[in-house]
Parts: sequence; structure tokens; C-alpha cells
Amino acid sequence: MIDIKNLLLGKRYSDDNTRQTKVGKPVGLAVFSSDALSSVAYATQSIMDTIAVAGPTVGLSGALLLGAFAWSWYAALGIVLLLIILLVSYNQTIRAYPSGGGAYLVARDNLGENFSQTAGASLLVDYILTVAVSVSAGVSALTSAFPLLDPYRIFIASLVILFVAYINLIGVKESGLFFAVPTYCFVLGIFSLLAIGAYRVLSGAPVVAPDSLVRVVPSLDQFTGIAAVWLFARAYAAGCTALTGIEAISDGIQNFKPPAAENAVKTMRMMTLLLASMFLGITYLANHYQLTHHPQDTETLLSALTKRIISLVPGSSGLSYFYYLLIQGLTMAILFLAANTAYADFPRLSAMLAKDKYLPRQFSQQGHRLVFSNGILILSFLAIILVYLFNAREHYLLDLYAFGVFLGFCISQGAMVVRWRRIQGPYWKVKLVLNSLGFIATSLVLLVILFTKFINGVWAVIILIFGLLLLFRGIRSHYVEIEEKLSASTQGYDLHRKHRVIILVSGMHVGVVSALNYAKTIAPHDQIEAFTVDLIDENGRHNPDIETLKDNWFKYGEGIKLHSIEDRYRQIVTPIINSIKKMTEAEPECTITVIIPEFVTHGFFDKLLHNQTAFFIKLKLLSLRQVIIVSVPYHL
Repeated sequence: MIDIKNLLLGKRYSDDNTRQTKVGKPVGLAVFSSDALSSVAYATQSIMDTIAVAGPTVGLSGALLLGAFAWSWYAALGIVLLLIILLVSYNQTIRAYPSGGGAYLVARDNLGENFSQTAGASLLVDYILTVAVSVSAGVSALTSAFPLLDPYRIFIASLVILFVAYINLIGVKESGLFFAVPTYCFVLGIFSLLAIGAYRVLSGAPVVAPDSLVRVVPSLDQFTGIAAVWLFARAYAAGCTALTGIEAISDGIQNFKPPAAENAVKTMRMMTLLLASMFLGITYLANHYQLTHHPQDTETLLSALTKRIISLVPGSSGLSYFYYLLIQGLTMAILFLAANTAYADFPRLSAMLAKDKYLPRQFSQQGHRLVFSNGILILSFLAIILVYLFNAREHYLLDLYAFGVFLGFCISQGAMVVRWRRIQGPYWKVKLVLNSLGFIATSLVLLVILFTKFINGVWAVIILIFGLLLLFRGIRSHYVEIEEKLSASTQGYDLHRKHRVIILVSGMHVGVVSALNYAKTIAPHDQIEAFTVDLIDENGRHNPDIETLKDNWFKYGEGIKLHSIEDRYRQIVTPIINSIKKMTEAEPECTITVIIPEFVTHGFFDKLLHNQTAFFIKLKLLSLRQVIIVSVPYHL
């Protein structure tokens, strides 16, 4: 018989295969950095979208609004500075927690239960949004090149999520190898675009505008006062989406080959260098080519920038059009696969929470290929719901995105500050200063995001995180209560209780004979009895089959008493349950074993046609105390 799971997922891994799932630095960069690297496709655009929407609300005229788009460059410089601070801070975290230094573990170790739960809740929300945002942005890259596909955004995004989930169900190493090629091709593609752009800038090539919009490039003194500060703060907060996913490496240290911590640190340095270079390059060239962007624009900023750099206009050469499609295709691919960062970390974090009794224990169980399959499936389900609710438009989701990320950053860095003050050790003051700098920087950004983006959706994220905290505490309380009850249930328990055995009989056949034989092996003859149900019709007549059963029982029952339960309501399950329930109430000191003869069916339709009564009897019996249920199978 074909094993469907082996066919779809490959050979099942044992715990001995754990080492085979470890990855090196090149594959690790693809697995854990694709989210951060892909954010360059929408980070600059997000800054300009915020300026476009917020500009009129702070009283900017048309000319000043066009000039305000140049602030994206200064916002990008500030974001890269924060990126460097986080790199240094997280290097300390990785070395301090070489088995995995995610915000949840660090907070649990240094700040206690409340902070660790908050970090866990914020990261879970962030990972779900990562999948929805990345895949939606990938769909935007696709529809920018092929606008006719725009009505099918939700369908395309859902298919991509299911595909990425399947790849992750195969295993971490296999998914990393699959994602490595698109990730590195995207990086090469963006750097080639930046190189062409830099050459055109240095050679003094004129700005070619395929549309009528030519933006004014202003000086900073055009903007003053509170309105300017507010606008820049909103733009900066929007651009911080470029930093989403950079903590993924510290969360997944245990997936690197030894020495895991050093490999993780080197991978994070490379990720930071690539991310900063691409983000600054795209932002600079977008300003040089005087590009603007509005959330309602159907074309992405990166698509428009590519056209400007290669001077793609109607009638351009086929080579230029091919290059444009290549960049769009690589952008689409990296954005689709950027969801892999969340698939690498959401299941692992869910498993940690489950082991600490904050989530159902099923999340801590590794599946067919040594991955946390339940976490992967739940993540996919929730991401598809978000894609549907927001029509696969990433700009609707970006405002929800950064708050959870920076809340995790802030808690993680604060926990590291507490750690260095507590354990001290070599160079602890230097380490304290580095993590304090990270804590201060991320706290300030968190406040900026909270105040500038609250009405744009941050309020919903706060409510969701609070709801998850209530869920965590409810689940943990349930597990603790169950453990206490199980522990207390053995106290004063009588190990020499009375025992009675009941055989459920519908007719005389080989299954009933097998049940009789089994009953005699677990109890003396005088502790065994049989139950059957006699259905009385509307005229008060007994079921004619009952007399036949009684005659056969007299021959084969070996003197065991057969009780016939009369019922005038055409029910079988309820009379049996009521009779057994009365026995448990009359003899609370007695343990009752109920034996149910069941024949084994073959095929799906046979299962539907038979054994339904036995199923419902067992379901009802589970609610009774002192009752043990035994099925005696027999094959026809």
C-alpha cells in the first residue's frame, strides 16, 4: 500500500537525522534573511506612501508635498543607523544564547513570565503578518508587470502560501536549498540595477520620465515646525518595515551547523551589509529620478524605478523589456519566498510556548520531517485569512507590521541589559552599553510607531496581542489545573476496588463469543453480565429477534446473565448509557468494564455504513466515571 505522507513529504526522519537538517552560512542566509532582504522592495515605497497620505493633513501645498518625498533619503539613513545598532546588539544576544536567543527566551530568562508572554505574542503576530505582507507584495510585483492579473490577487497569494507551506513541511534543509537560488539571484539582480543606475548618475545621463510628473527636489529648510517633525516621524516609522525579520537569525541559531553561534553572527553581518546597501541604493536612485508613490498606485515604486533606470518606454528594445521582466520576476520570487522566514520561526516559537504550557501541546510535536507541522499549518491558515481580508494589498498591512516587530526588539534588548547587570562577567560593562543602546533606540522607534500609526491599525495589533496574552494564560491555567487534579486523583485511591464486566450484545455471532472469552480472562464468572436493548413498537410488542437471542444465549452464554433493556423511544445508545450510569451511582466503589464487540470494516464506504452505534456508545461512556471501555474486534 502506498504511504501518501511519504510520497508527498519524503522519507520520515528519525531523531538521529537531526544533524542532517542543519544548514551552513550560505543556506542560512537564504532561510533566515529572505524576509529582511526582500523588504527593500517595499520599504522606500512605504516611506513615500506615508508622505503622500499624510502630507495634505499637515498642510503641505502641492509643491511642498512633492519636495517632502526627498525626506525618504534622510529617513533611510536613520533606519540604516538603527540597523547597525541592532546588529551589534543582537550579536551579543546570539553569543549569550547560542541555543537560540529569540525575544521570548531572553525575556523568560531575565524579565519573567509577563514580559516573555508579551514578546511571544508580538512575535507570533509579526510572523503571521510577515507571510501576508511578503506574499501580497510579491503579487504586486507580478501585477505591476502584468496588470491583467490584478483581479486574481487573493487566489494567487493563497496558492503561494500553500506552496511555501508544503516546501517547509518537507524540512528546513530542503526548503533552504530551494530558497537559496531565488534569494541570491534577487540580490544580484538588485545590485545590477543599482550599478546601472550609479553609472547613469555618474555619467550625467538625463532623467528620462515616461510620465508627466517631475518632482521638485527641495532643501530641508522648506519644512519647519511641529508638522514637519510629525511628517518625518511618520515616514521614518513606515520605513522601519525594512528591519522586519532581522531577528530571525538569533531565533534560529540551533539550525546552523557548528559552531552555530559564530556562523549565525557572520550570517547576520552579511545580511546587514546586503540590506543596508540595497535599501540606501534604491532610496537614493528613487530620489535622483524624482519618483513619488501613492498607496493607490497600481505600479510598485521598484517597478517604476527599474523603468526609469533602463529608460524603458513604449518602443524600447526587447533586451530592455527582458531585463525589466527579470527584475520584476526576481522581486516577485524573493517576496514570495520571504515568507519562509516566518515559516522557520513561527513553528519553533509556538513549540517553545507549548512546552511552557501557553499553547496546546500539539504545537511542540515534530512531524514527519522533524519540523513542527502543526505550527506550519496554523500559520498558513491565518495568513490566508489576512490575505483575504485585506485583498492581498500590502500597503494596508504595513501599518500593522512594525509595532509587533519593535515591541519584540525592545523587550529582547531590555532583557539583555538586565542579564549583564545580573551575571556581569568579562567585559560586561561594554556589553551592557551595547545592549542599552539597542534598547534605547528601539524604545524610541516603538514610541514613534505607536503615536504616529495608532489610528492606522496599531490599535488592532495591540488588541490582538492582548487577546493572545489572555489565551496564553487561559491555556496554562487549564494545564496546571489538570496536572493538579491528576496528581490529587491518586491520593486515597483504593487499589482493591470491586470489578464488574458488561458485554453489549446485539445478536449472537463470533464477535460476541470472542467478547465472552475475553471477559472470562479479566473477571470471575459471577462478575460478568450482558446487556441488550429490546425495542418495543407502538402496539407494545417486543422485538421478535430478542427471543431468538435469548435462546442462543442460553446455549452459548455459559450461564452468564443477559439483561434485556426495554425501550419505547426507538433508541439504543441512551438506554444502555442510562443503565450503566445507574450502576455507577448504586455502586460508586465498583469499576465497570464495558466490552463492545466490533467487526472490522474494509473500505471507506463500509466504515460509513457500520459501527456508528458503537462509536456513539463509546463517546457517551467516556463521560462516566469508573467506566473502562474495551473494543473486541473481529474480521468478517
